[in-house]
Amino acid sequence: EVFLDKCVWSGSACMAMTGGSSDLTAQGAQWLQGAKEAVMQMTKGEKKDEDESYSPFQSLQKAAVLQECRCFNDREINPRKCISILTKILWLLAQGEKLTALETTEIFFGVTKLLMHKDQQLRRLLYLVLKELKPSPEEVIIVCATLTKDMNSKVDLNRANALRVLGAIIARTDPTMLAQIERHLKQALVDKNCFVAASALVSGIHLMHVNPEVVRRWVNEVQTALASDNPSVQYHALALLHQIKRQDRLAVSKVVASLTRTPLKSPLAHCLLIRFAKAMMEDGGSERDRALFDFLEASLRHRSDMVIYEAATAICSLTSVAQRELSPSITVLQLFLCSPKPACRFSAVRTLNKIAMAHPMAVTPCNMDMEGLINDSNRSIATLAITTLLKTGSESGVERLMKQITSFMSEIADDFKIVVVDAIRAMCLKFPQKHRLLMTFLANVLREEGGFQYKKAIVDTLLSIIARVPEAKEAGLSHLCEFIEDCEFTLLSTQILYLLGVEGPSTQEPSKYIRFIYNRVVLENATVRASAVSALAKFGISIAYLRPSITVLLQRCLYDNDDEVRDRAIFFVTLLTGIDSGATLAGKSAQSLLLEPLPVPLAALEASCREYLAAPTERPLSIDDVTIDAEMLAKMQKEATSKAAAASEDAGPAADAPAPAMAAPAEEADLLSRMPEFVHVGARFTSSKRVPLSEVGTEYEVVCTKHLYASHLILAFQLNNTLEDQLLSSVTVALDLAAVPGLALETHVPCASLPFGQPGTAYACLRRLEGVPVGTIPCTLKFVVKDVDPATGPTDDEPGYEDEYQLEELEVCAADFMKRVAVLDFRAAWESVGNGCEVVETFSLSYNSIRQAMEAVIDFLGMSPCENSAAAPDDVTKLTVLLSGVFLGGMQVFAIVNLRADSNRAVGMRLTVRSSDMTVSQFVASSVA
Repeated sequence: EVFLDKCVWSGSACMAMTGGSSDLTAQGAQWLQGAKEAVMQMTKGEKKDEDESYSPFQSLQKAAVLQECRCFNDREINPRKCISILTKILWLLAQGEKLTALETTEIFFGVTKLLMHKDQQLRRLLYLVLKELKPSPEEVIIVCATLTKDMNSKVDLNRANALRVLGAIIARTDPTMLAQIERHLKQALVDKNCFVAASALVSGIHLMHVNPEVVRRWVNEVQTALASDNPSVQYHALALLHQIKRQDRLAVSKVVASLTRTPLKSPLAHCLLIRFAKAMMEDGGSERDRALFDFLEASLRHRSDMVIYEAATAICSLTSVAQRELSPSITVLQLFLCSPKPACRFSAVRTLNKIAMAHPMAVTPCNMDMEGLINDSNRSIATLAITTLLKTGSESGVERLMKQITSFMSEIADDFKIVVVDAIRAMCLKFPQKHRLLMTFLANVLREEGGFQYKKAIVDTLLSIIARVPEAKEAGLSHLCEFIEDCEFTLLSTQILYLLGVEGPSTQEPSKYIRFIYNRVVLENATVRASAVSALAKFGISIAYLRPSITVLLQRCLYDNDDEVRDRAIFFVTLLTGIDSGATLAGKSAQSLLLEPLPVPLAALEASCREYLAAPTERPLSIDDVTIDAEMLAKMQKEATSKAAAASEDAGPAADAPAPAMAAPAEEADLLSRMPEFVHVGARFTSSKRVPLSEVGTEYEVVCTKHLYASHLILAFQLNNTLEDQLLSSVTVALDLAAVPGLALETHVPCASLPFGQPGTAYACLRRLEGVPVGTIPCTLKFVVKDVDPATGPTDDEPGYEDEYQLEELEVCAADFMKRVAVLDFRAAWESVGNGCEVVETFSLSYNSIRQAMEAVIDFLGMSPCENSAAAPDDVTKLTVLLSGVFLGGMQVFAIVNLRADSNRAVGMRLTVRSSDMTVSQFVASSVA
């Protein structure tokens, strides 16, 4: 469709240039429009009947087209025939047909001969073919020689097209040839014809990516073109000027500052300038340039709707923009909501929808105007209006809004329905008192026709409401039970059955769900039947008086046709009959095994079962014997990070990005105790924050997390290789423990391989010999490095060599031995400990504010604030913080921190510590020093 449109347009341009009479031009334009409509109908495949379609290029063969190309060498050229063949070539290339080098060369030389013909429509099509053929570097020389003539032509249309085609070919094949045509391009930049000047500027933008040194020499000509009265020339000139100076932030700021004082005639260039100004404001950090912000506000009063919308969007998308700064933009967007132009209404409501995520109160004044858009003929506008109202509406208007949505839902596609359902979920979590109304609406639309993604969105919304609103659980389960009676999607049925097995036994009348579950055993496919069997078993395990009835129902499944259903039925019947006698499985009771999450990953459990079957012993396999190796732990951490990153993207730009390849310290430590090297360390006491041992962006990035156990300290080092030409192996962190005599190295777990861009983990296990050792540990990264070619990757024959990298010192401090545990009634706990082991110390801290000093003291002590005592304004001059924690060994420790601002750079502190052991109190109090 694109190249056919270009062909017709070229014919129109040709007629306009031939200077014929107005009647002839009108007749020609009418004929071309009719031809275009006829061809478009054929290419769209206008159906002859229900199953048959037609295309003029149907069953077109490349060999036949190449055979027809021989007519390019005829002595008498037939322009109409050549145009048809060139159209076929473009269609083949558009369909992804590959031409060999020989075929490309044959077509190329034939096309160059056609350039001698004077037919303007044929010439326009030749330019397209030359650009799409991708000639070889040897053939580019011929292209340059051929098109240079057109660049010197008196016909402006030929000059402009020759510039664009030649620029694109050089940028794609041989950028060094730019010097040969540089003179022509520089002249064209200041040409009087706007089409020629714009074409030269566009070529410069493309060439800037491959040969920036030459293009930067055109800066004077580009600045001259920027003063042009033509909107297209001014727009492309500004784009190229920014490309030339983008590496120099000061130069860009000067250009933007000068242009903001002189109004641009081109609305497109003005929009581009707004984007550059916004980018500069974002780069400036917290110190926002007021002059640039005034320019954005002034652009809200431009005569062009496009500029007004661009300025409003720029202001609304600024980082940490205040609500009062949004007010002018909101007012402009509110006017756009009443515009007769659908594009203005759509753009305004879409921007307001985004603003409502961060500043819902700022969008509230537009609610009346958006309610009028619910019945808009454009369903996209109506959907965005509804979702914005759901985010900004008040609790009193929920019922009225839901009535409007009810009639609206049947008129839109599933994609729009999913957006509305997501907005309803957010509203229900915002106004939990309205859960009955919203869940009834969701249950009604769930019974209507719809695809899998739409039904899944509704089910997920109901599950979220059940999880977040306790009062909605029973009503939500009832709606889901009714849905699975007629559900045609296996995945949704199994998901709901799992939820019924988990939540159903804890409801007031659990027996009413059993009928719905057992119906699935009778009526559904094998996958759903297996899920129903597991759900029934959970009822039997949790509720003793229902256990005999559940056992009878499960016994009816013992002769099911499917193996999985039979196996589950046999397993659960055996388990239920043995509960009363106290039978266990793998060392766990039935309740803990099925109703609680597994303490180990499923992959580790599977690996242990395989090992046991390969070498069975007289001792039965217990879940406590399951271990996990470092490779599996690293894989799980990577998967968890990927899921977190995906969830962050779904949540929008406001969501915080997760740290790369790093799981939460608590989850990581719980898995560490399952590694064979660390099974003896026991239960984890606490974990520290991540401590960087190298700067971000250095050759090797290392971050350490300290995990404390009863008599051990495990150091987990997250590693990242930032050198693309190196492969590290056998990576360990060597520790010099001379400065910390209370610790001894027990074992190392190296990172086997650390390729570029793929984070890894190494471990060191330290045994605590006596007391509470604190101090700094010098660290050195040791590894075997192999040089690799980034293009080909590592080779097996490269032996590598040993190397090391000095890291920063790792500090073991008092906070590492303290677990953050808050208490509800601090005063009562403080008095219960008594002052027998109380220690009082005073300090003078060098901090600029009370808040900075408070945060530092909390980090030093490793304790948790109680009774919201750490919440204080920034300008406070006095503050009392109540802290609580549990010291290694299970001893409760309390502290009262009194802070006072002595000067602008000094904060006085009085620290009072209480515990049941004077040694612990003194140790905690001295940690601040």
